[in-house]
Amino acid sequence: MINAARVEAFLEMLSAERGARKNTLDAYRRDLEDAAAEIGAPLAQASPEALEAYVQSLARRKLRAATVRRRLSALRQFYRFLLEEGDRTDDPTARLRAPKGSRTLPKTLASEDVARLIEGVGQARDATALRDRALIELLYGGGFRVTELVSLPVKTAPRPGQHHMIIIGKGGRERMVVLGEPALTALADYLAARASFLPKSPLKRERAERWLFPSPTAKDGKLTRRRVAQILAQAARIAGLNPRRVSPHVLRHAFATHLVEGGADLRTVQTLLGHADISTTQIYTHVAQDRLQQIVQQTHPLAKKR
Repeated sequence: MINAARVEAFLEMLSAERGARKNTLDAYRRDLEDAAAEIGAPLAQASPEALEAYVQSLARRKLRAATVRRRLSALRQFYRFLLEEGDRTDDPTARLRAPKGSRTLPKTLASEDVARLIEGVGQARDATALRDRALIELLYGGGFRVTELVSLPVKTAPRPGQHHMIIIGKGGRERMVVLGEPALTALADYLAARASFLPKSPLKRERAERWLFPSPTAKDGKLTRRRVAQILAQAARIAGLNPRRVSPHVLRHAFATHLVEGGADLRTVQTLLGHADISTTQIYTHVAQDRLQQIVQQTHPLAKKR
């Protein structure tokens, strides 16, 4: 029993937030179906003991370590999604241990590509262009998760002279998001045009008015994660970038990577990203090291092959 509705919602999140392709989504679906079949109970309600037994069954089946890690990754992400959505109050995968292996580095963008992406929205002053530019500036300039961004109440918008926002992030943790002048300017320009995105119907308008990024058509009145992903894909095409390389999560990775490359310490980056554990943040040191090594090899005369 796989709790089809929750799995579909999870896969939609992966598509919208992380730009997951169809093959990736199909693989996640198969992994979750395999776990559900082995456990023999609704997957969304599975106990830690049931999941531990499932991991032991993977070992007995002599699957490759990479396959086991992928299946555990699918389960961890699924239960973290349920935790964020309020469908569970615990993470039953917390005690699970995966076979050792190299960690995949997060996908990111060079700062020049981010600049092209922002320029891809254009300099138009119509409401849609102002909104789209604000979305991109906040994703990259504030390191927002897309769920955090579309769930922002309008009252969280910075007041004049204020350079930060206080938000409720992953796991219900409160954090400060510090914004630079480009993001603040883009947000202020959008707020002047925000009313054009409010529905005409009084009932729908009342529902949408509370959100910073309202939607005239969405059921809950706020812009959807999928729509944000579509906006980014369109901006990428205009900028001459591969849309498959651009997603809300990639911009968050770029935010963190560029901070580390610029000399920010890990504790600061951890705070800005809202990571509960600094080990999650440490991956960006590897991304930055790879990038810096590439720059040295390409530009330093003693590093070039003779």
